[in-house]
Parts: sequence; C-alpha cells; structure tokens
Amino acid sequence: MIHPFFLTPTLMLNVLIVDDEPLALDVLETYIEQMPELHLVKRCSNALEANEALKNNEIDLMFLDIQMPQLTGIDFVKTLTKPPMIVFTTAYANYAIQGFDLNALDYLLKPISLERFMKAVNKAMEQADLMNNTSGNHIPESSEFFFVKADKKLVKVNFDDILYIEGLKDYVIIRLKNSRVITLQTMKSLEDKLPHGRFKRIHRSYIVAMDKILA
Repeated sequence: MIHPFFLTPTLMLNVLIVDDEPLALDVLETYIEQMPELHLVKRCSNALEANEALKNNEIDLMFLDIQMPQLTGIDFVKTLTKPPMIVFTTAYANYAIQGFDLNALDYLLKPISLERFMKAVNKAMEQADLMNNTSGNHIPESSEFFFVKADKKLVKVNFDDILYIEGLKDYVIIRLKNSRVITLQTMKSLEDKLPHGRFKRIHRSYIVAMDKILA
C-alpha cells in the first residue's frame, strides 16, 4: 500500500530556502526532497542572493532565516513589493510577533523537526489552493461564497450574508448581517467577483445586495 504522503500531488509549490548556515539549508533541503508537493528552486545564503532568485524565478513559498548578515530576513521581506508565502526560520522565539506582523504564514524554531515542517507546508498548500480558486476575477454563478484577505488571513464571505459593500480609499468594507470584513482592494476588483444580478453598484462607493433592499 502506498502511503498518501507519497502520492503525486495536484498542486506543486516552487520553494526558495534562505539561510546563512549551510547545515540549516541541508536540513530544509532534505525535508523538501521528501515532499512531492514541493520543488526546490534554489538555496541561498543571504538576502541579496534570495532577491535575485525571486526576480528570476516563480517562487510560491520561501523558508527564510531571520538573523543573517547584511540584511535580516524581516528587513528583507519589508523590501519586497510582492513577496511569496513566507515561513520564517530562526533559533530565537522573540521574533515571532514581528514575523506575523509581516503576514508570515508560519514561524519555525530551530532545530526544525520534520513534523513541524510538514505542518507549515500543509498551511502553505491550503492557502495556495484557496488563492488558486479565488485568483480569477470571475466567480462561477453556482458559487455561494468567495474569499478575501483580511486580518492577515483568508476570510470566507457568503453572498447571502452581504448587506452592502462600501469603498473607502484603498479599502473595501463588506457589511454582513452580524459583522463586517475590511479588505485591501479596489471596488472594481471586488465587484467583478460578485454574481451578476444579485448585486448592483448604485454609487462609485457602494454596492448593494438586491435581495436586501426593502420596498
């Protein structure tokens, strides 16, 4: 019997590993080789090498050490306009809050076990799958929900729960029956995700749910 861990995956992530310690790179590379859903594109010893690798390759996931010479992993991420999914690796727990403030997917403390590594990869696969399903502007009419990024995570929004949508500069406020979701995107990009006929843009800053309008 073939263990499901070794089945050919339907989604594969291109991975970059960045660490100034060769042994740490060796450990990550060994783990990656055991996971068929991961493809190691390159191993880098500093942020400058990693920056070049990001420019020249399609990278989905980066395992990034925090304490490195010249430029720390945290400062490096701050320079990126479109960073891939980030998993920070470090021997110091006190960097965790800074890491998650940068929307890091996970934070691995060294020495990193295979079990903990796999947990981080599972998070990445789940997020990549969600992003693939919601990356297009058009949502199939049969869908009853969509995802937006809010509060540093993907939030599921049911169409039936939407009362109206309000644009506020670079943000969009989705007003729901019992709550609200604030996401960084344009009204146009969100409007394109809504099913036709169920929502109407009545003003450049407002979209309303047609079935929530009271006569």
